[in-house]
Order: sequence, then structure tokens, then C-alpha cells
Amino acid sequence: MKITIKSIAALLFVATVSFSAIAQEAKVVASPATTATGKIKDATITINYGSPAVKGRVIWGGLEKYDVVWRAGANDATTFETDKDIMVEGKKLPAGKYSFFLLPRASGTWTAIFNKEAKQWGAFKYEEAKDQLRVDVKVKALKQTQERLIYKINKKGFALEWDKISVPVSVK
Repeated sequence: MKITIKSIAALLFVATVSFSAIAQEAKVVASPATTATGKIKDATITINYGSPAVKGRVIWGGLEKYDVVWRAGANDATTFETDKDIMVEGKKLPAGKYSFFLLPRASGTWTAIFNKEAKQWGAFKYEEAKDQLRVDVKVKALKQTQERLIYKINKKGFALEWDKISVPVSVK
């Protein structure tokens, strides 16, 4: 078998393309898409969100500014879906799929926002006029730093936990 410059070049090209494809597959996603699902009474709740990490950054009042509507996750706006009408902090939220935003405040009383425009990138085109429901919630300090943003659903509601803060929202 005769080896030519062309056959060596072709082999190197195929090897390079293959290696590049494998390297891209191994790439770690900075804020992976994640889902939290649970039952609250007879309602099924599903929260879809991007899960960023703290990575040594100042989150509240730093990366995430106070008094600015925030997507409550990373990348696409977080979505909150319920298959039944529910009561959130004592106010009715009809069954449906919503974008979920938070309005962080240095005071520790934040506003949880359920917006009718479910498909949004971040909060860049957020419109208050499309809010279905806004409720105020009190944040709580976590005993340990939560490195990666998570949502937890339990029989009393749900909570976002990230960095040193938990944002509990009661649901009935």
C-alpha cells in the first residue's frame, strides 16, 4: 500500500474533526437547564430553570442587582407551571404556564412575579402589564452556601435557594 501526502492529509483532517466533535460533547454547561416537579395538594407544579453557580461571586446586590426584575435562574426566563388553580401567598393563580421572576430587594422583602408571557429570554423584554400575579415574600438566610441555584417543591410551596438566600413562596 502506497502512502501519499494526500492520504496523510485526509487522515489528519478526519482525526481533527473527530477530536473537535468529542471535545464539544465534553464541554461543561455553565448553567444547565434543570426541572423541579412536585405536588402541592392536588396540583402538579413544574419549574424549569437554568441553574448557575456562585463561583466565588457576590450574587445579591452584585451579579443580581437589587430593585431590578430578575429571571430567577439563568438563560431563558424561569417557567412555573401548575395544572390546577392554586393560592400563592393567599392570592389566586389560575392553572397555566408562566414566566417566574423575582424582584430582589436589600430589605429582604422580595416580590415574586408570575408573568403571562411564558416564553422569554431572561427579563430583557419583561412587561409588568403582562403580570398575572405579584406577591411579596420574605427571604431567609441559609445555614450553608448553596453553590448551584436550585428550586425545591414541598407540600407548603416552593423555594429558590442560591448562595446564602432561600426565597420561600407559600402555595395552597
